[in-house]
Amino acid sequence: MSAAIEDVVTESPGVIEAVPKRAMTLGTGTSLVMLGLLLLTPLFVKNFIIFQMTMLLIYGVAVLALNILTGGSGQFSLGQSAFYAVGAYTSAILMEHAGMNYALTLPIAGIICFAFGFLFGQPALRLSGVYLALATFALATAMPQLLKLGYFEQWTGGVQGLVVTKPDPPEAVQSMLSWLHLKMSQDMWLYYFTLVITIAIYIFSVNLLRSRSGRAFMAIRDNEIAASAMGVDVALYKTLAFGVSAGITGVAGGLGAITVQFVAPDSYTITLAISLFLGMVVGGVGWLPGSIVGSAFIIFVPNIAEGISKGLSGAVFGVLLFLVIFLVPHGARQVAIVGQQLIGRFRKN
Repeated sequence: MSAAIEDVVTESPGVIEAVPKRAMTLGTGTSLVMLGLLLLTPLFVKNFIIFQMTMLLIYGVAVLALNILTGGSGQFSLGQSAFYAVGAYTSAILMEHAGMNYALTLPIAGIICFAFGFLFGQPALRLSGVYLALATFALATAMPQLLKLGYFEQWTGGVQGLVVTKPDPPEAVQSMLSWLHLKMSQDMWLYYFTLVITIAIYIFSVNLLRSRSGRAFMAIRDNEIAASAMGVDVALYKTLAFGVSAGITGVAGGLGAITVQFVAPDSYTITLAISLFLGMVVGGVGWLPGSIVGSAFIIFVPNIAEGISKGLSGAVFGVLLFLVIFLVPHGARQVAIVGQQLIGRFRKN
């Protein structure tokens, strides 16, 4: 893990805690270890576990997108489920009604959601803080109802939703593996396909936040008035942050539709938006690697809570969430700091 992660405790005078751009990623060694685990684990587990790992990556991408918006530019959003739904339905409709290859639907879903987010960011410029959160909350609440409208039913399937055909591994991959006497299942192929896209989005996000645009995002997050005085086009970069976040979320939604093989309005309610926001907080606001940790929390902890008590699973989940926030208020990046400090002391001794 990079030694620069110790700088992560630096705080800004604003609402969103500032994270130095050097501390937004893992060190090279830790990244390689994580990549190795992600590559090898599917070879030794059952298809259901592979499916869960695929969903872990997909929600991780969605949480990362929210991290760019909130942790990067300081804008709160409770409407990510709407962008996720648009991306999911875009991929599903293009696959089932237009016969398009599933891989080609993802960039289209990203572009459509980018435009949607950018346009939504225009009126949102007048809002900030809790008022912006309420506006995005309204968007997330309205989206499932819009998808149920009879006007779109011939495309979306209305209340019944739309079934998506699960793709098979490409023939070239199957032929190559046949020489090694190996066989790749649909779940395993989708996992590795999702992993490649996740890595590409992660690298893009890191480079974005280290670029001139990323510095503009963080300047707006830390002090909007000061950023404007320094010549930053606040309106442009705030809407751009919304667009980029929505675009990445749309790609995650498309991947989710392909993996789950089904889209329906009630799958993209405000509960999903709150879960993504929760994942960002648990992972650490502004710390991109924490997106996977936050994704794991929102996927596995509810199951753990249900295993403890089926009748009181909600209460158990609330208690576990309270303990996490109370013990590690800065999320997974705080745990990473402690781990880095322990490793440093162990090496000295």
